[in-house]
Amino acid sequence: MSFKNEYLKEVMDRVIARNAGEPEFHQAVREVLESIEPVIDAHPEYVKMGIVDSIVEPERIIKFRVPWVDDNGKVQINRGFRIQFNSAIGPYKGGLRFHPSVYEGIIKFLGFEQIFKNSLTGLPIGGGKGGSDFDPKGKSDMEVMRFCQSFMTELSKHIGADTDVPAGDIGVGGREIGYMFGQYKRLRNEFTGVLTGKGLTYGGSLARTEATGFGLCYFVDEMLKDNGKSFEGQTVVISGSGNVAIYAAQKATELGGKVVALSDSNGYIYDKNGIDLDAVKQIKEVERKRIKEYLNYHKDAQYTEGCSGIWSIKCDIALPCATQNEIDEKSAKTLVANGCYAVGEGANMPSTLEATKVFLDNGVLFAPAKAANAGGVATSALEMSQNSMRYSWTFEEVDAKLKGIMQNIYKNASSAAAEYGMKGNLVAGANIAGFLKVANAMLAHGIV
Repeated sequence: MSFKNEYLKEVMDRVIARNAGEPEFHQAVREVLESIEPVIDAHPEYVKMGIVDSIVEPERIIKFRVPWVDDNGKVQINRGFRIQFNSAIGPYKGGLRFHPSVYEGIIKFLGFEQIFKNSLTGLPIGGGKGGSDFDPKGKSDMEVMRFCQSFMTELSKHIGADTDVPAGDIGVGGREIGYMFGQYKRLRNEFTGVLTGKGLTYGGSLARTEATGFGLCYFVDEMLKDNGKSFEGQTVVISGSGNVAIYAAQKATELGGKVVALSDSNGYIYDKNGIDLDAVKQIKEVERKRIKEYLNYHKDAQYTEGCSGIWSIKCDIALPCATQNEIDEKSAKTLVANGCYAVGEGANMPSTLEATKVFLDNGVLFAPAKAANAGGVATSALEMSQNSMRYSWTFEEVDAKLKGIMQNIYKNASSAAAEYGMKGNLVAGANIAGFLKVANAMLAHGIV
């Protein structure tokens, strides 16, 4: 799609020129700018005050060296990042990703997406993201601890409960959050809700582990019901096998679906009888092993090397929950040809722009990531609320609040799409609804 609005075209050209070699960030910005064209046409004040120019430029980029010592006594050096993108509606909020693929462009794309995702939750949280090119896979607990402590020694200077509240992401689970929280507390001599995804013994929230996967299914269920459908009796394929995928599989099953496939970065499993989640949890959460081990529990299941083939499995509903751009145009066409009628994005931007176009052009019910996977950050914000009150809610209370938030996100995205002449296009609807709240807050603040 080419821009009809000259201002937005100029903004996009500047983003590409200023952020060379960062295709993920370009992709994320283009998707939003294309969606908000009718909004900009209707609101010349956004152009006059440079709102879009500001929203694509991070408020702050922090980049630092992370030295740590491995178990052999050798000094290792990694890079750390924190991008504080937009604080118009609240303190920066967004995860930390530890993975070899991390560089400034990945963090920028994730932080930009986070602005609108956080806005959609209806909660007072701004957008940020961070991480490192450190790879926790294959490292001992002590190596991970030393790295996390070094990482937090620098990061602690820039974050706080009312400034910036990081959380987990790929490569950052309960273990890593615990080490970082302990170091922050030690350095700052204060016990605050500065990180979310904490353990239940030191300020964590019940239902946080399940939140992104559960929230994805709550959103998709609302989308299905609005179109006269449901999970009941439907075949579901889910990529990934981390927290998001596991708990999406659990909730999809509870809602009546039959999950037949999961994957990791090495390959995927297919179990025509339905995935045994207890076995998957044992493999991934307890043993920390590869999904291939599933064959030790179910000999009749099939394992295939490589990830992309998972989208060739015939299904009614697809839930990509692994990583960005895992569904390309070819995979999208295969899904459509095999009768898939609904896609819910559990990962961050798992479909390429070309794949998204295939889904929308073929009438597939499509739940975009910034709306559908907002359950994790929504529950993180609920954890922040509990920390502020020095109080905790029950699992059922948090889950009920999460479900209500996801239903509202669907309603707001659907309404925004209809209002601007794109009924049923939740990609546009989510971008517009998320943008309007942030843009109006920025207008109210003046040039800052």
